[in-house]
Amino acid sequence: MTDAIRAYVNGRGVDVPAGATAIDAVRVWDAAVADQVSSGDRALTDSRGLPLEPDAPLSTGAIVRIISGRRRGTTDA
Repeated sequence: MTDAIRAYVNGRGVDVPAGATAIDAVRVWDAAVADQVSSGDRALTDSRGLPLEPDAPLSTGAIVRIISGRRRGTTDA
C-alpha cells in the first residue's frame, strides 16, 4: 500500500491509506464493529478518551478506541 499510515484500533496496528478516517481504520480492524459504530451501538474515542467522530481524519500513530455507545434518539427510563 503506497502512502499508507499506521493507526491503532483497540491496541492493534492497522495500515490505512493516507487521508483515511477513524471509521476506515475500524473497518480494517473489524468490519462488524464498524457497522456497530455506524448504527450508534458503539462509539469512538481518541487516546485520551475524548469522543472521536467516525469521519475524523487520522494521522500516523493515531489511536482509536471502541466504546459502548448509546443509540441516538433514545431516552433513559
